[in-house]
Amino acid sequence: MRHLYECQLRWADLDLLGHVNNVVYVDYLQEARVDMLRTHRPAREDGADATAGLVEGLVVVRHRVTYVEPLTFRFTPVRIECWVTEVRAATFTMAYEVFDETPEGRRVYVRATTVLTPFVFSEERPRRLTAAEREVLAGFREEGDAVERPARTPAREEDLGHFPLQVRFSDVDVYGHVNNVKYFEYLQESRIAMLARLWGAAPGEDSRASLVVAQIDVDYRVPILFRPEPYDVWSWFSHVGRSSSVVESEIRDGDTVLARARVVLVFFDTATGRSVQPSEEVRAPLLAALDGSWTARQNG
Repeated sequence: MRHLYECQLRWADLDLLGHVNNVVYVDYLQEARVDMLRTHRPAREDGADATAGLVEGLVVVRHRVTYVEPLTFRFTPVRIECWVTEVRAATFTMAYEVFDETPEGRRVYVRATTVLTPFVFSEERPRRLTAAEREVLAGFREEGDAVERPARTPAREEDLGHFPLQVRFSDVDVYGHVNNVKYFEYLQESRIAMLARLWGAAPGEDSRASLVVAQIDVDYRVPILFRPEPYDVWSWFSHVGRSSSVVESEIRDGDTVLARARVVLVFFDTATGRSVQPSEEVRAPLLAALDGSWTARQNG
């Protein structure tokens, strides 16, 4: 069984291209997930909530978000279906589709998966799923293909890709952890800063190139907490193709990796809505970042 959630759009959800920003979709997924677990939680014989821990005590282990088609603002909600694809001893995996139903068929904007684990916040540790929780999740089970984790490249620490991350108080949830959605925002800020160094202008300010996110994979390893000192985000190009590129990132506290991400970017023609090959003037700095020559020139 799939749970259907109707998500209201906000004007503030849009990016410079007038599309719902890639970060915001992750917030939509969170709303759908929480709505599913709240709506369908059963009571025990004593009247207590049998699955309260799944609503109030979950942490995200991994996200994969694939962006299929841009979504623009309107006053009607967008639909989100969510369901469970795997239940293990201490984790479960959810899948999502963000879509509209049209006379021509389903129009999908985003597909995603999330691996979650129950968490004891008072002890800062994960726990196993209870029998009652497993039973509820089984009701949403639908077989799906296993999600293969993408290959990762060794981290690179270069000034080009360094971003000092200052956590805001509003980034933190009631348990004192930075909310999983905010990691996508941190990665976006780091990525934009790196591209601005390469091009001399941030994406959107430079009319020569428009970039959209095609896919993001994020692994959450250690919670990020609120503090006055900044964390470090290190980003680097691991692939540059004709019309797409891959940026990988690590969020760190010293030598401790708090999160790891891989982002696929595609050059986009705003007039046709299709991918496009950028000019060599635009692509050359990305190749220089990939092979290290950009950093060598700066240090020379």
